[in-house]
Amino acid sequence: MIRFFGKPLATIIILFVAFSAHAQTPGEREPLRLSPSDAVDMAIRNNLNLEAARLNLDIQRRGSAFAWNQFVPTVGVNGTLSRSNWATVVQGMDIPGIVTIPSVTLPQWNLLGGLSAELVFSFAQIERMRTLREEYSAGLIGFDNARLRMEQAVRQMYNNILLLQANAALLEESYRNTQRQAEMAEASFNAGLAPRLTWLQAQVAVENMRPALNDLESGLETLMGNFALVLGLPHDMPLELDPVSFEVSVIPHDVAELISRAASDNPDIHALQAGIMVLQSQRRALRLQHYTPFVRFGWTLSSMFDPTLDPFENSWFNRDHWGSEGQAGGAFSITLGWNLNGILPFTREGQQLRDMSTALQIQNIMLTQTIRETELEIFTMINSLERIRANMEVQQATVYLAEESFRLTEEAFRAGLQDFQAVQNASLALDQARLRVLTEQFNYLNDLINLEYSLGIPFGTLSSDGTLSDNGSM
Repeated sequence: MIRFFGKPLATIIILFVAFSAHAQTPGEREPLRLSPSDAVDMAIRNNLNLEAARLNLDIQRRGSAFAWNQFVPTVGVNGTLSRSNWATVVQGMDIPGIVTIPSVTLPQWNLLGGLSAELVFSFAQIERMRTLREEYSAGLIGFDNARLRMEQAVRQMYNNILLLQANAALLEESYRNTQRQAEMAEASFNAGLAPRLTWLQAQVAVENMRPALNDLESGLETLMGNFALVLGLPHDMPLELDPVSFEVSVIPHDVAELISRAASDNPDIHALQAGIMVLQSQRRALRLQHYTPFVRFGWTLSSMFDPTLDPFENSWFNRDHWGSEGQAGGAFSITLGWNLNGILPFTREGQQLRDMSTALQIQNIMLTQTIRETELEIFTMINSLERIRANMEVQQATVYLAEESFRLTEEAFRAGLQDFQAVQNASLALDQARLRVLTEQFNYLNDLINLEYSLGIPFGTLSSDGTLSDNGSM
């Protein structure tokens, strides 16, 4: 019996251990460690929206590369098999002593084949080739813009997760402080140094913090899931984010210089300018189509199957059955034409040109408006960065004072010189000061990212990866 169950039992145990090692729950999986650059690369590589933009760019690239194919002649073949409703009888003749030709009934089925080629040339076609190249250039700019937008969103989302994690860490520290204060209140109550109300207030404060901590953890989990989906990962993939550096520095250019640079390098402005160039080329092509003639070259060849033969009984591939005298035809033609509707403003073609000119005016207005908005955006961001930089020293001093106030208040509470409400107020003031510093730090980082995008400079030129400083580090 032992020998019968020995090996199978050992095999089952080995398989169970191996299966248990691989069948881990999502929470037990090894977290994927990411830096901001790693997250950006993963999002650009896996994001479905960017993949759709790549495919659309491939369409435009092929259109530009093969723009010349509009000068390839249109070639076609056709064949017609028809049946007459009544049979055709060819009357014979009888000349006595000379010749006798009997009457012949022709087959009702007839076969006709043809080959045609046509080429149309106009000056508008040359301009359409330029239009396709402009569309491809605009597509490249649009794709680069979409990729920059994706990088901007990923970096800011990355920072928001770090901010929420820092906030959760502060809240957990505050929760531990509240638990310690509750233990101190209980010890004071048991020693007869504090009333029971103080102990109860401390216990209520601890319980009141649990829902806030749970809500923050749930919100962080949801944000991490959304971030994983943006990166093309499963929503339950555990992620570990590297910290980012924070340095408050003076922007090494004045506002006027930055505004001037943004007006020439901003990706949104580049996209609008590329769209305007496409519209201008389309309008030129439409104008050439309306105001210039075209030339059409045509060539046809047709041949009829011998009408005295039945196409169902005789071979189609015998050359003697095709192209006999009177059964073959075809021609070469050159046609010069001009569509006059385009020169009349009230026609549909005339309105198309006017609509194109109006669309071009609208795009120019949008470009002007975008430049003005970019100037205001640069001005606002520079002021915001300067405000944060100017207030940071004051906020750090506020955190130091709040820490000292909390420490002294807690010592006074331990000695029975302060009530629990004073300790709670001091703790709340400290939490608010720390959270304000953290929020301003990450607002500064996100403003730098927005400024880098508006200036058209690589991300990280003004902000860099690393670790946060000791003040407000995570």
